[in-house]
Amino acid sequence: MSDITKAIAQLSKLRTDMHGKDFLLTWEKSDAEIRALALVAEVLSELHRAGRPLRVFDSGLAISIFRDNSTRTRFSFASAVNALGLGLSDLDEEKSQIAHGETVRETANMISFMAEVIGIRDDMYLGEGNRYMRGVAAAVQEGFEQGVLHQRPTLVNLQCDIDHPTQSMADLVALKRHFGSLEALRGKKIAMSWAYSPSYGKPLSVPQGVIALMSRFGMDVTLANPEGYGLIPEVVELARRNSAASGGTFSVASSMEDAFRDADVVYPKSWAPYDVMGRRTPLLQRGDRGGLEALEKECLANNARFKSWECDEAKMALTRAGKALYMHCLPADISGVSCERGEVAASVFERYRLATYREASFKPFVIAAMILMARFKDTPSVLRHLAKD
Repeated sequence: MSDITKAIAQLSKLRTDMHGKDFLLTWEKSDAEIRALALVAEVLSELHRAGRPLRVFDSGLAISIFRDNSTRTRFSFASAVNALGLGLSDLDEEKSQIAHGETVRETANMISFMAEVIGIRDDMYLGEGNRYMRGVAAAVQEGFEQGVLHQRPTLVNLQCDIDHPTQSMADLVALKRHFGSLEALRGKKIAMSWAYSPSYGKPLSVPQGVIALMSRFGMDVTLANPEGYGLIPEVVELARRNSAASGGTFSVASSMEDAFRDADVVYPKSWAPYDVMGRRTPLLQRGDRGGLEALEKECLANNARFKSWECDEAKMALTRAGKALYMHCLPADISGVSCERGEVAASVFERYRLATYREASFKPFVIAAMILMARFKDTPSVLRHLAKD
């Protein structure tokens, strides 16, 4: 337990102000708070590995709202809240009064009477997901201030159109473990690259979350994508500013080969073009199936122009000593396995398969850490209580 004691001591030295606060975007949190969150997640992970209970609530409810499909994040949220002692209730909008026109303000209050946390995934509509989350946050704040709610539940972003903070934080913890410390990330090159997929419409939030977070730790961040596959310009500019402030570098490459060259970490991941996501939103909102089908056909044809953007053995050989760490949020499009041609060659994925599983394994503890730091003012004391013999 010496490592846990050391981590809690480090945590006590960090100045944070996350109590009572939502977690919607990583860049709304200070560097100290990001470091603290990583430490708390690591402590919770080690306590769980040691078979120690993580229960900190005697009762209370966690609400999940998944407006898109999910495996890892859905079960990570369920695992996290269960471990902390909360019950879980999933809001199925089709089975609620939302289908009858119930407003966001009304729904948010009706589900929150005894809730501690609300986790929301809303990533399909560019310009809408994060805004929806803030609408829910404003509604529960009003309910609390007006005495309708005895307490204000914390909101956790389980992926929106802008950021995927539980994923990028899990990635950060995985990198910290791989290289030994956050300080060891300084000067390491990470290639966040678009990769070919036989599907379209994948959110921008994973690559945006990665470049916005890793650029804060002095890494040399390279973003690579074919022409027309850029990300939200404001997030790209944020990554540039972060790199300048942290002493790292930020660059944009026009080929996967250039991005992979001498990289210590590679993250090949498909995403839809920013312009396409903007065109897709009104079609989804109108339920225009014909328009969506036409857009999909157009985009798949465009994607097919870039089938060479695959993380294969030849590109991995370009990385530092040919041994860069491969990362992915999963599920990956694996050539010859899940699809004919995809993001990554089967041999590459298989070599790093367990590493990607370990990467994903930090997500429940990241979510638990977000909840713990929001609901308890003195997180080090809570962790000491969990760790005591």
